[in-house]
Amino acid sequence: MSDSRVQRQRRFLVCEPRHFAVQYAINPWMHPDTHVDVDLAHEQWQTLIRAYENHGHTIDAVEPVPGLPDMVFAANSAVVVGGRVFGSLFHAPERRPESTHYDLWFKTAGYDVHRPVAVCEGEGDLVWTGRYVLAGTGFRTTREAHREVQEFFGHPVISLTLVDPHFYHLDTALFVIDDSAEGNNIVYYPEAFSPGSREVLARLYPDAVLATRDDAMAFGLNSVSDGRHVFIAPQAEALAVRLDDHGYVPVPVDLSELHKAGGGIKCCTQEIRS
Repeated sequence: MSDSRVQRQRRFLVCEPRHFAVQYAINPWMHPDTHVDVDLAHEQWQTLIRAYENHGHTIDAVEPVPGLPDMVFAANSAVVVGGRVFGSLFHAPERRPESTHYDLWFKTAGYDVHRPVAVCEGEGDLVWTGRYVLAGTGFRTTREAHREVQEFFGHPVISLTLVDPHFYHLDTALFVIDDSAEGNNIVYYPEAFSPGSREVLARLYPDAVLATRDDAMAFGLNSVSDGRHVFIAPQAEALAVRLDDHGYVPVPVDLSELHKAGGGIKCCTQEIRS
């Protein structure tokens, strides 16, 4: 069946974890007394970049800034749809300076950047499906930001409430596996969402691939799909098997050192959609 899955070339924005550390706690994964091996984190991140390049994807990079240890998590910086950039306003004061540096990169690259009024954490909570935006709330991005996103892009925004603090961003509980018009589909962990949000997802995606808590705790939902290949944490073994059964090709990439800050593959990957 994998022969029927069609890869689409992507353009990704990333940031090297040169200054990565766990210096504060803003999610349940972070513990400031945790030892971080920066060399290992950098080696794992480079493996991810090579995996993207080996599969034909284009990589752009933002220069890391001292004192911003979470800047590696590029996905939180913005959401880009149709060449339009909706920037970020982080919930945690520690991360707010990151927005300035990402905004500058986009502006230098020729993009206009919308500065949000409400708290909004980019692709961490805003997931473009090819049809509309799935938007997470409950821990970081606010519902006011969802309305702002809809007004800016002119695409429907579907609000989803997250209820488990381990899955504080939407991209830790759900990812789009196929954003084509023909095969549009997602993978998600139902229990990360409120009952009403689970009903919405079940109605919108009756053929979705469902993940377990073990899959989610292994950062298996913080994956990136190009429509055929799924770049996924190797710790999410059961989910990888399930994806293979559905005709996708898992590409395991270990970012376990970055997991110590609550981030994985998708967190490190901002997609630039022209």
